[in-house]
Amino acid sequence: MDNHFNSPAQVTALYAAAGAEKAGKPASVLILLGILAGALIAMGSAATNTASYGIQGTWTARTVCGLLFPFGLGMVIATGAELFTGNCLITISLLDGRCSWRGMLRNWSIVYLSNFAGALLVAAGCAWFGQFDYSGGQLALFTMRMAAAKCAIPFQNGVVLGFFCNLLVCLGVVMAMSGRDTASRLMGAFLPVCYFVLCGFEHCVANMYYIAAGLMAKMVPAYAQLAAEAGLDLSALTVGGFLLGNLLPVTIGNVLGGAGLGGLLWYCYRPKS
Repeated sequence: MDNHFNSPAQVTALYAAAGAEKAGKPASVLILLGILAGALIAMGSAATNTASYGIQGTWTARTVCGLLFPFGLGMVIATGAELFTGNCLITISLLDGRCSWRGMLRNWSIVYLSNFAGALLVAAGCAWFGQFDYSGGQLALFTMRMAAAKCAIPFQNGVVLGFFCNLLVCLGVVMAMSGRDTASRLMGAFLPVCYFVLCGFEHCVANMYYIAAGLMAKMVPAYAQLAAEAGLDLSALTVGGFLLGNLLPVTIGNVLGGAGLGGLLWYCYRPKS
């Protein structure tokens, strides 16, 4: 009887070919699919904030977010969009001799910046066109508070939490590729992504939305007044805190987690000569 899933060795071989294709895609395609992926992850992030801002219990809020956020990655998988964190697995193709360092780094850089653009577009739409007006602006307060907290995490925490996050995200990609139909692929991606959200690990593309949305909300006079009245400390919520305090360490951790998993899979399941 035929198996209804791909084995780890088959998944590794499949990704070696897929990663090589990703590394060779035209820049215009990478940009468009990268913007799409950034926007889809941002929409998943916006959905989690909207669903959880009024929940008092941390466990309940994280559980709700963990159940909702994976659909962002599901949309990325279903549309074939280019997501930086998942593309850290291109190390499989590199080690397999299917692509060069230049091709891998070209993909990563174009996709990273395009993901950023997509996330910024969604953040701007939410902050400046009323999506944060829920409950008299309480969603805006929640968004700014979360963004400030993310900018204040210690550098080493960002690296380690980023490492754990992308280990799970890339496991989600691997488990999705083990499926041979759409339902199996989406279910494969669900649990690892749910776990990273539940645990509060750090994802650079999600943070491109979470922190940018907080920064943009801070620029809206009505939201800034609400923050002042609520006594929110937004001193850490700056562009420098965003780029250097959060994105830099989290991106480093994401790369180490995803690329490391790719290297491990290739070493264990590479074709034996």
